[in-house]
Amino acid sequence: MQKLDLIKSSIFYSAKNPNFKRLLAYWQFKDKKIVFTNGCFDIVHLGHVEYLAKAKEEGDILIVGLNSDSSVSRLKGSGRPINDENMRAMVMASLRFVDAVVLFNEDTPYDLISSIQPDVLVKGADYKPEDIVGYDIVKAKGGRVATVELTTGYSTTAIENKIRSSKG
Repeated sequence: MQKLDLIKSSIFYSAKNPNFKRLLAYWQFKDKKIVFTNGCFDIVHLGHVEYLAKAKEEGDILIVGLNSDSSVSRLKGSGRPINDENMRAMVMASLRFVDAVVLFNEDTPYDLISSIQPDVLVKGADYKPEDIVGYDIVKAKGGRVATVELTTGYSTTAIENKIRSSKG
């Protein structure tokens, strides 16, 4: 399998995709600890990379829920996303510690989390665990919710503002 094909094979445009369901069932059968996190990941920066690497340390398999273009626009405004969902998915899937990327159209990944039933749910430490979408699902199955410290000084909004201010 070619490298690009390998990357593309870990991108799923729905949790209902039969290939994703088969892969998830395989990981569960192998008793892999499945970690889930999500985000827009519009312009990937050092903060994202460090966050995702820390998330992967929480288990064996890291699944990233990626907001679709329409979801990002509703959450961030009409000028976003800067990069379309296909590009964002390819970048996410190319990171060696990301095992699968699953897009979702809703404003929150609640239905996706319900479908995946991860063992660990990860978000940034700027959230209280009990306020994280999917907390109830993961706790009900005996899983845990983890927060990781974010790398200070990095955000897509800050990068976007820097680019805008540098234009004469």
